[in-house]
Amino acid sequence: MNSKSLTRLALPAAIAATLMSGAVYAQQTSQTTPTQSSTTTAPTSQAAPASPGAQQAANAKNASTLQQVVVTGTATFGGVKKIDAAYSITSLSSQQIKEANPKSAADLLKASPGIYPESSGGQTGANIEVAGFPSGGDAPYVTFQLNGTPLYPQSSLSFLDNSSMFRLDDTIDRAEIVQGGSGVLYGNGQPGATANFLLKEGTDVPSGEFGYTYGSEDMNRIDGFVGFPLGKDTGWYGSFGGFWRRSDGVRDPQFAADDGGQLTGTISRDWDSGSLMFYARELKDHNQFVTDTPVLNPSIGNFSAYPGYSPLTGTFGSKADQYETIETTPCNTPGCTPGGIPVNLAKGRGADIHLFGSNFDWDFGNGWSLSDKLGFTGGQMNTISFFSTGANPTSLSSYITSEETADGLPTDLTATAKYTNGQSANMNQSVTTQGLWYVHKRIASISNEFHISKELFDGNTLTLGNYTAVYNDHDTWYLGNNMLLQAMSNPSPIVVDLENAAGNVYQLSSSQGFVSGPSTAIYERWNGFNTAMFLTDTWKLDNWLFDAGIRDEREQASGGIQNTMTLDLDNNPYTLYNNNSQVLAPGLNYIKYQKSAPSWTIGANYEFTPNMSAYARLNDGVYFPGFDDLRNMPDTPVEKVHNQEIGFKYQADWVYVDASAYHRLFFGVPYSYVGPTGQISSLLYGSNTKGVNLTTTFKPFEHFTMTLSGDYMDGHYTNTGLESYTTQSGETAFASLYGKMLQRQPRVQFRLTPAYTLPTSWGSLRAWLTYEYVGNRYGDLLQQQPLGYYYDLSFGVAANVGQHWVYSVTGTNLTNQIGITEGNARLFGSASSEGVILARSIEGREVQGQIKYQF
Repeated sequence: MNSKSLTRLALPAAIAATLMSGAVYAQQTSQTTPTQSSTTTAPTSQAAPASPGAQQAANAKNASTLQQVVVTGTATFGGVKKIDAAYSITSLSSQQIKEANPKSAADLLKASPGIYPESSGGQTGANIEVAGFPSGGDAPYVTFQLNGTPLYPQSSLSFLDNSSMFRLDDTIDRAEIVQGGSGVLYGNGQPGATANFLLKEGTDVPSGEFGYTYGSEDMNRIDGFVGFPLGKDTGWYGSFGGFWRRSDGVRDPQFAADDGGQLTGTISRDWDSGSLMFYARELKDHNQFVTDTPVLNPSIGNFSAYPGYSPLTGTFGSKADQYETIETTPCNTPGCTPGGIPVNLAKGRGADIHLFGSNFDWDFGNGWSLSDKLGFTGGQMNTISFFSTGANPTSLSSYITSEETADGLPTDLTATAKYTNGQSANMNQSVTTQGLWYVHKRIASISNEFHISKELFDGNTLTLGNYTAVYNDHDTWYLGNNMLLQAMSNPSPIVVDLENAAGNVYQLSSSQGFVSGPSTAIYERWNGFNTAMFLTDTWKLDNWLFDAGIRDEREQASGGIQNTMTLDLDNNPYTLYNNNSQVLAPGLNYIKYQKSAPSWTIGANYEFTPNMSAYARLNDGVYFPGFDDLRNMPDTPVEKVHNQEIGFKYQADWVYVDASAYHRLFFGVPYSYVGPTGQISSLLYGSNTKGVNLTTTFKPFEHFTMTLSGDYMDGHYTNTGLESYTTQSGETAFASLYGKMLQRQPRVQFRLTPAYTLPTSWGSLRAWLTYEYVGNRYGDLLQQQPLGYYYDLSFGVAANVGQHWVYSVTGTNLTNQIGITEGNARLFGSASSEGVILARSIEGREVQGQIKYQF
């Protein structure tokens, strides 16, 4: 495995992916056409490629075959051929990434069977489900890596998933997505899915590409990348690239929905015995984030547009509510104005992140080799966005009446309602309340992973390694801040005054339309430390490749959480909108957490022929609680994951098949919800899932391919009792999770892509069409929010003209299908009332065209 010839040819991925080796095992399910003969043999010794970029190109030629070398999740930096990998991996070249036309970095993960990303909220904040891994949102079981280093050691915190810190552009050479397998051993020990992105590097002769893209949502985007030598005959190479983009968005908020870009640079060098690489990335991008909105739901699984609000193109953002001030600081003088935080919805759920890393790989000879990956992440991940409050729309007059009753006001009040522009509001119009949430997150982390390997005897290599990460997260939250809005796209806030006969005026809403102050105020500072030692052994014995490993991991966390109190912000009983606001109070509560847990894996792969193999694997992984878990439940136990998997891979001139079946068991999963008296209740549950993943590509005749990728999943909750919760009508109910389907996970999903490439005298023309089907799911744990099924139709056409020019057009959701991805996430149980539900759909039709020059 660490022969020099394999190492050299693997370095395209190994230089960047060697960094990745500390994260997940790899068995690729190719997404492109098998183009090489089934008799393809292992690469033979040859002179090392002249540059890192040339090495990447060499490995890319095998991107559609089982002979491709993958490095994610492997013990040694030389990697392993896909035919020999005893785990599930999907590998995508830069061209395959483009053809997938992902709406976000999270959306690309659906190329790996069994992963379901809910990328309906925009560029950031995607919920990502991994089949058989129970979660109710965010992406706790998904780690994003850059060159093998996790972007942040904890895969998911509130308002921070790894995908939100990452953007796709032309600096990415390829992606490797691993599910389970040896991922439990390396990096942050992710038992779910690890998506590792490898950067392009420099070339002997300056080369690269520049492109301009225009989209139907008035999107303008510029992409570029260039690789080059650093001086003559120095052996050092550099690269530089990135993107800038501005877009109104499919859901146009009347200001820029997406605005920003990123820059990435690398410096690298290869020697006969190894390589060294440095990289840096700067990301500054602001993105509108959309949560649940009103949708008509006349019957189970049947959804349509709510009057005045399209689930495909609607948004509560508008010029009228873009700039607001959230009251956060009390004052005591009668008639005073509380202090506050000015917010701009255009900032959205944005990223202002700086990344730096290095990879060093070396073969010392005599069977000894070393790999080291260092990474640093720092910056801010803030959120300013509307979040649904859990209540369905109602008429303005009905809303005022219900609030008068709730506040115990006199019955002789006269209501006056105006928009914030001063015009009178219609009392019969539908209105809604949306929480304008403010979350400021400042994060930093540094991590390092090293592997030392020794070939004990021919075919057997032992690896000892360590992963250590130090990280922190400082948060300030002000949630609640409910605003009274028209129940329509691009609404105006509404100001309501209530006057009695004596001339006293109760202000139901502020001059900005707020009907409440903060319901949750949080200031917290957390520090984390994670370290793990691991020992693995791989043994190539004839046609068998065995591997086994164990990891001992220790997690420490300490946090200080500021006290809070609830009061009237301005000491004025007539300003109803801020009478029960939560604010920060002096003093901190401290939480300390420290636990250790082991993980292990064992796998075996048998190569029947150079183009057919089968494997089996067992592994136990763990998932340590994040900072938010500890805030709600300081004694949160360590989740335990048991996985059993078998797989089969085959390739011939006319077909490529990668299939696997699994059985996954979970124990000790925490969940928090609102109990019958309004308190936060927590419970622990487990799950039991069986499933099948499949990727196959047929080539019935020249130039045509048909690719099918999908999965079947049968997962249920276990180890739960009878739980009490509050229904939408405010009543107390009891239910058990036992036997219910895993929340938000489709039992069946698949994607079918026919593609045809037409050679021409001037170049080539390639066209493809993708039909995506997502089966029925439930938005809650009790199966009372059925989300139905949906399909999405996307297409692409690309013309390569001559040696330099590429013209392409792509589109998604061509038929404008309503596809519900989540229900009312803030309710435990049924959310439909009088044929209306708060839910979120996939975005409407989007078409983009690009002109690109390559050199």
